[in-house]
Amino acid sequence: MTKSKVRGRRVRGGSLLLISFLLVGSALLRLGVQAGPAISNEMQQTAEQDLPSEHELAPAFAELDDLQPMLAAFQAREKKISSQEAQILDRMKALSIAESALDQKLVELIHVEEKLRATLALADGAAEEDLDQLTGVYEKMKPKSAAVLFEQMDPKFAAGFLARMRPDAAASILAGLTPQTAYAISLIFAGRNVNVPKD
Repeated sequence: MTKSKVRGRRVRGGSLLLISFLLVGSALLRLGVQAGPAISNEMQQTAEQDLPSEHELAPAFAELDDLQPMLAAFQAREKKISSQEAQILDRMKALSIAESALDQKLVELIHVEEKLRATLALADGAAEEDLDQLTGVYEKMKPKSAAVLFEQMDPKFAAGFLARMRPDAAASILAGLTPQTAYAISLIFAGRNVNVPKD
């Protein structure tokens, strides 16, 4: 076999292969073009068969008509709930503002209370100093002169001063009082700590 014959067979074999591919491709293309509408038609018919008729849908539409009042009631209730929700949110905002103002007032009140305590402490300290000073004056007085003053005092008031004095000075003044006044002051002394808890 010569080279030209071998080459001719190869060209014929390749051509035959190309033609057979083209024929197969053409057949597949025709099948796809003709099968597409057929498949589409079949699917449309199946879908139409699955759809209910108007007579079959009539009870469902009637049920929907029956549900209209219920739907309207639900919508009205939803509006009412939305309105109440908005009112609650407004109240919560108002409460938040009021709470903030209350916290501020509480801080101011605590500050004022601290100032008042400081003022009362100063006043108590000053009053205590005054009482100590006056008690010292009564202690330094002659017992007879002091007894005349204590005779004029309210027994509770006099008992308070005598309780603050040294025992010897208080005894000297008490000895100079009339028996009724001394007795009244002694009762007040004796009863001062009766109500104090023992435990």
